[in-house]
Amino acid sequence: MTGQHGFPVSAPPARPAPPRGLLGGLLRIPVHLYHAGLGFLLGRRFLLLATTGRRTGRRREAVVEVMHYDYSTREAIVMAGWGARTGWLHNVEAGLAQEVRIGRERYVPAHRVLDPGEAAAVFADYERRNRLIAPIVRRVISGLVGWRYGGSPEARRRVVEQLPLVAFRPRL
Repeated sequence: MTGQHGFPVSAPPARPAPPRGLLGGLLRIPVHLYHAGLGFLLGRRFLLLATTGRRTGRRREAVVEVMHYDYSTREAIVMAGWGARTGWLHNVEAGLAQEVRIGRERYVPAHRVLDPGEAAAVFADYERRNRLIAPIVRRVISGLVGWRYGGSPEARRRVVEQLPLVAFRPRL
């Protein structure tokens, strides 16, 4: 492929697809913990999100890591790790969120997508609280966004523009 001046242009780096097969199965183990009534073992570090599939009409479930939890509002903030390809995000934005389970709580959720400034602040706090695993987090984020994430404020903002942060709280 060539650019406007005839020079070769490299394609953007490939971003991984959501996992399937063995890895997909391993990543679904927390779903089975929730189904067995053992979701409390995950504390408020992970939540189970149940939605209705916008095309299939079937119940869909995903367990996602909680980046921030506010005990006073019961709001949990998560990252849409596959960006625009995150199936649960499409379902939530279509108004098809059925349930959130976190710790011993269950509720019908209301949601909001954080603006980039707030999302970057939440992500920075998450990184600060998880300093010991920062190299792993940066490597995983780099793989998800398709470029090397080094942790600078500019890079963090770029990440949250590619991988939106979504807040869930009990619907009033």
